[in-house]
Amino acid sequence: MRIQIDPHTLERATERGASKHEIKDVLISGSDIPAKSGRRGKAKVYTYNQKRLGTFFEQKRIEVIYTIERDRIVTVTVYVFYGNWEATR
Repeated sequence: MRIQIDPHTLERATERGASKHEIKDVLISGSDIPAKSGRRGKAKVYTYNQKRLGTFFEQKRIEVIYTIERDRIVTVTVYVFYGNWEATR
């Protein structure tokens, strides 16, 4: 299925610390998560081991909210959380 990354999603991803490559990776190999309003979601945890806004984080979790329109996945938004998710590596 084709992936269409909405410009809004890409803008938010950049602000929040995720790349276009990571968005696609989450959609292809991430785990399903709940989403509202008939939308779908996927999430994936990545090793980070960097500082973000002055605080060191071991991992980041990227969540992509999307819809399916005909033969393509269309992104709605992306969320990025920083912390440690030992059980989901």
